[in-house]
Amino acid sequence: MKKVLLLIGLLMTMTFIVGCTSNTPEVEEQTFTLAELANFDGQSGRQAYVAVDGVVYDVTNADNWTNGSHNGQRLAGTDASAVILSSPHGKSVLAGLPVVGTLIND
Repeated sequence: MKKVLLLIGLLMTMTFIVGCTSNTPEVEEQTFTLAELANFDGQSGRQAYVAVDGVVYDVTNADNWTNGSHNGQRLAGTDASAVILSSPHGKSVLAGLPVVGTLIND
């Protein structure tokens, strides 16, 4: 019984330490209308955000994105839900992107 309690205590301590030392900053998610999302077009030093299926992702520093364009298409600041379906990678690339909020209907 003492070993079980010791193990539980050790696991709780490790969980606390890992939670306290995380290098991932807490980001408060926002809600965006299409008009608000359009401001995050990656131009003139602005952040580049794109929405897919109601989730808004930060693509500012993502591979193959430059100044709001992805492989020559200006997509930042838009709802790219339909466009991503025809891309070679599909939605698989979204898993590695930071989520910054949700897209809401105006």
